[in-house]
Amino acid sequence: MRSQSLRRRLLAPLGALAVATLALTACQAGATGDGEAGEKDTVSFALQVGTGPNWILPISSPDKMATHNSAIKATMWPRLFEYNGVDGEMGWDEKASAAKSYEFSDDLKTITITLNDLDWSDGEPVTSRDVEFWYNLVRFNGEKTGGYSAGLMPDNIAAFTTIDDKTFSLTMDKVYNEEFLLGNQLSLMYPMPQHVWDKTSADGEIGDHDRDAEGAAQVLDYLFSEAEDMKTYASNDLWKTVAGPYTVKSWSDSGLVELTANKKYTGEDKPNIDNVRFLPFTSADAEMNVVRSGDVDYGYVTSSQLTNEKQFTDLGYSIEPWAGWSITYMPYNFANPEKGSFYKQLYVRQALQHAIDQETISEVVWHGAATPDYGPIPQTAESNGLSDVQKNNPYPFDLKKAEKLFTDNGWVKGSDGTLECAEAGAGEGQCGEGIAAGAKAEIVVTTQNGSQETDNMMAEIQSSLAKIGVKMTIDSKPLDTVLTQAQECKTGSSCTWELVFFGTAGSWYFPPYATGERVFAKDTKWNAGQYDNPEAEELVQAMAFSTDPEIAKKYSEFLATDLPVMWMPNPVYQVSVVRDGLDIAHQDPGASFLPQRWSWTK
Repeated sequence: MRSQSLRRRLLAPLGALAVATLALTACQAGATGDGEAGEKDTVSFALQVGTGPNWILPISSPDKMATHNSAIKATMWPRLFEYNGVDGEMGWDEKASAAKSYEFSDDLKTITITLNDLDWSDGEPVTSRDVEFWYNLVRFNGEKTGGYSAGLMPDNIAAFTTIDDKTFSLTMDKVYNEEFLLGNQLSLMYPMPQHVWDKTSADGEIGDHDRDAEGAAQVLDYLFSEAEDMKTYASNDLWKTVAGPYTVKSWSDSGLVELTANKKYTGEDKPNIDNVRFLPFTSADAEMNVVRSGDVDYGYVTSSQLTNEKQFTDLGYSIEPWAGWSITYMPYNFANPEKGSFYKQLYVRQALQHAIDQETISEVVWHGAATPDYGPIPQTAESNGLSDVQKNNPYPFDLKKAEKLFTDNGWVKGSDGTLECAEAGAGEGQCGEGIAAGAKAEIVVTTQNGSQETDNMMAEIQSSLAKIGVKMTIDSKPLDTVLTQAQECKTGSSCTWELVFFGTAGSWYFPPYATGERVFAKDTKWNAGQYDNPEAEELVQAMAFSTDPEIAKKYSEFLATDLPVMWMPNPVYQVSVVRDGLDIAHQDPGASFLPQRWSWTK
């Protein structure tokens, strides 16, 4: 047997980073903390616009998977393996986890897990049966649950074996990359109070209903129905049985949530502050008005405010950019019936990438609130998976090189300055298969509206492309419309978009191990442009299954150079403002938060 502790340095100095603009809120409720003596048992935290918490059950329905929901419920029902970067590195957070230790078998297919000495708030111990309860509900109801991907967790567990009350083993269907298994798969599991929740109705008897498909379906349907009623979260006995450092004090339909310390918590991650209030908003101006009035302890501002930080530091706040474990990009639509052939040419994608001045956009447009992004592994912090090729930018800003890539492949500028295909064909020096003579280098970018930074970034890119002879049309739409349009080729309703941008706050946030099976794999939902390269597919799959420690770097290098998408500056998650005297440690790059780690220092 052998064990492994997964630790990976993640966070770069936060002074070099800053925040993506976020549409913030018309205040739904006032804050309580004012930072003065006598208010040290409470902290008020401003939620992002439109993100009022609306789900409490550890198992989410597909439409309730928002990060703030996940972060809040994890304070009450600790995950089996909690992964975050709140202590300065992305890795297994043992204090916040239900698991105490793990050990792999020699063949790497079985992992034996021992639980921490946690108790439920009713005095019953947290046991292996509570983990099995989660496993049974999800394995019999996968399609109903958020985050489920056929063939992965829990389908990939071939056997769940209880060894004793605190120890169990999972035998997997095959050997997995250990970082992927622990950080991206087992971190999805929660112990849940089987002795309280394993029933099919409010007045039903507790039993082993979860151990067969019919009973598991009835139990989950019952729990889902109870979880739909937010106004009862503080009074419903189901949600009072917790094992984490907090429990619900109040929860409104608008998403105003107050947690209070669980006085019966038996773990090591005890809260420093008794009460935490999560405040919802509906506009940016309203949230910043609350910040300016001093009625929030931990809030945020838009990146444009970084040009005048003094207005907030004079109020007793520090500015702390929140770096995201994310990448930002614009997918190409390789399946577009008219323009797909154009985007399938690697030289075209290389030319377009050379025309993106990521460094200037990050500093000038985003006011330092974004960092250049050159590939599929997040670059806002250190990572063992980041290749030198991606890190060093294989396609630096160079308009002459960008234009030459077109002219070397059969394009000439027309009378209007736009490049036209003069040498049709698939041979050397020709435009490429499927591109007709006379075709113009014209692209349409569908982008989310509502962000001045995004508007300015698109205008800058449009100007750069015009200089090399590429005409770019900007089509701005609401974010929901852009996301729907990006899926049209998958749904069959239409397939006419060319590039889409939905990354004002980052395009894709990763679990701890930054794999691409949900973004760049051939048949996955969010491979919106239907990128299809057999070599890339092999590397994407190897990220989950290969035991080669260098596989992530190979993946990083290949996708950085093959350009399945247009890589864009990556905005940080938010520009936080934190009241002087409130210690929040590091902000988690995965966009989660552990309020039990916050403390008042003065």
